[in-house]
Amino acid sequence: MAIDTSGVKLEDRPIAQVREAVIDQLIMNYSHSVISEQAFERRLDIATNSDDPYVLIEQVADLTLEPDAKYRAMWSQNFAASNTAPSTAKTISANESSDKDRLVSILSSDERSGPWRVPQHLTIVNALSSVELDFSEALFEHQQVTLQLSNWLGSISIKVPEHVAVLSDVNNIAASTDNSVGSGEPRSGKTHCIRIQGYSVLGSLDIAIKRSLKERFTDFANTVRSALGLDKA
Repeated sequence: MAIDTSGVKLEDRPIAQVREAVIDQLIMNYSHSVISEQAFERRLDIATNSDDPYVLIEQVADLTLEPDAKYRAMWSQNFAASNTAPSTAKTISANESSDKDRLVSILSSDERSGPWRVPQHLTIVNALSSVELDFSEALFEHQQVTLQLSNWLGSISIKVPEHVAVLSDVNNIAASTDNSVGSGEPRSGKTHCIRIQGYSVLGSLDIAIKRSLKERFTDFANTVRSALGLDKA
């Protein structure tokens, strides 16, 4: 196999490092038509969900094509910007005043998306309105962010990238909250956390990942295929 298993034992290596090497090799071999789309998706699903290093390397045991310089350059172009964006933003020291903002929506519709700046504390007052917060390209200046909600007969939709954890502590009164985002367990790869507090009366709060890692890897693999002049398998 192309992944070197000599030296440090697999079980003693950082699982994220092993997973990254496996996913790189899966994408490289699929993009060069070594394996089919069905095989790629099946193995990628295992690679993105398993924490067993031996299960991970089993997915590439029969693959020998390794990522080259062109692949690395394309990977950096597609993923590096989103992974490093939070650290390039201005940092506010703990001694400075709290960074606060407020969004009030009454009988209307409000949306924040694109590369918008995320304050440390965001208060949302929503009455009979629809509010959508898309954090997928947002600029985080703080690792911990608090959203304070006052939601009356309104709907709030929150979309986050996969590196952001969300903790929901909202009091519901004849309302609903659906949080399908992880809370940042050890080895989950979460770098930032959004804590949601407040209350919702006869309203709804939906929290979900904008696009999963598996979807991003699949899209990237097909981008590499296109660069090589190959049609989607």
